[in-house]
Amino acid sequence: MASIFVRSLIYNVLFYVMLLLWFIVAIPTFVMPRSALMTLARLWARSNIWLMRIICNTRVEYRGVEKIPEGPLIVASKHQSMWETFALLQFFDQPLFILKRELKWIPVFGLYLIKADMIDVDRSAGGRALLRMARRAAEQVRQGRQLIIFPEGTRTPVGAPPRYKAGVSQIYIDCRAPCLPVALNSGLFWPRRTFMRYPGTLVVEFLDPLPPGLSRDEFLKRILSAIEDATGRLVEAARREQAQLFGGVQDSASAKI
Repeated sequence: MASIFVRSLIYNVLFYVMLLLWFIVAIPTFVMPRSALMTLARLWARSNIWLMRIICNTRVEYRGVEKIPEGPLIVASKHQSMWETFALLQFFDQPLFILKRELKWIPVFGLYLIKADMIDVDRSAGGRALLRMARRAAEQVRQGRQLIIFPEGTRTPVGAPPRYKAGVSQIYIDCRAPCLPVALNSGLFWPRRTFMRYPGTLVVEFLDPLPPGLSRDEFLKRILSAIEDATGRLVEAARREQAQLFGGVQDSASAKI
């Protein structure tokens, strides 16, 4: 475990050093089309994943990539970690995120979010702000962008009961686009609220897309069932791998995450 601690520390230091370097490299994109910035964002994501494999021995396996539709799309992903917020970027040419307005106030980073034309929402403004956000998201998706959303609204610990937000159904109805469910087990390798990074095989699985036109209740029922069933399977397999690698030590630690 001491080795994992040292590797995690090294990775986190390099993660932020590289982030600063990418910020510098991306400066010219302020006078270029948005696509130039998104190309660099995908390269940044891949560099982080490569670094995690080299330093932390965390391999990543992507399943079902062939199921990703082209064009307008809603991507509904399980959210266990910060990892998927950048890792999913590499699969979409016009990704769109809904994020807290405060993130755009962060020096430098916020300017890139504005340049990328991400949608911010003021959570304290109540229902009207959420409706405006949903309408803007629908407009962007109908223009060909891929909206990446996390139906639970925030990172949830591995194994925690799912709490999907009803607003996700409204976004789906408004966008009138297919929805791609995504399952993963990232929380076992990049846990929330700790800098520890664990070795093993992190799996992202793209599931069968849901067609547009479902009712709110049917959509929410199907998206929850698809994501949670597949995520449970991926987590169980990863725990078995961790038990083999660490004789149960890591499995016990991850159970507390």
